[in-house]
Amino acid sequence: MKNMEQIVQGEGRFYIAGDGKDLAQITYKTDKTTGNLVIDHTFVSEDLRGQGAGEKLVRAVVDKARAEQVKIVPVCPYAVHQFKKHAEYGDVLSGNGDRS
Repeated sequence: MKNMEQIVQGEGRFYIAGDGKDLAQITYKTDKTTGNLVIDHTFVSEDLRGQGAGEKLVRAVVDKARAEQVKIVPVCPYAVHQFKKHAEYGDVLSGNGDRS
């Protein structure tokens, strides 16, 4: 099993790279109307599966939303699952889970 590398913030994404490639990433868009962060995709390679990489990436977006005082709209199924699993993310969850 490989050790997880550091989470890096890129344009519209956070990712974990290693061996010259992206091993995991989460992508989001900023809703131009509300400023909310819309999480639209999460990917974790076989190399990092089962090591909590996806959860750490979701947490990185949560931390960003808190710092910027905006809400998150989880669209990708993995992010939706993480928001259901972690009640402590409720402060940044957009009201009814839609784009408003």
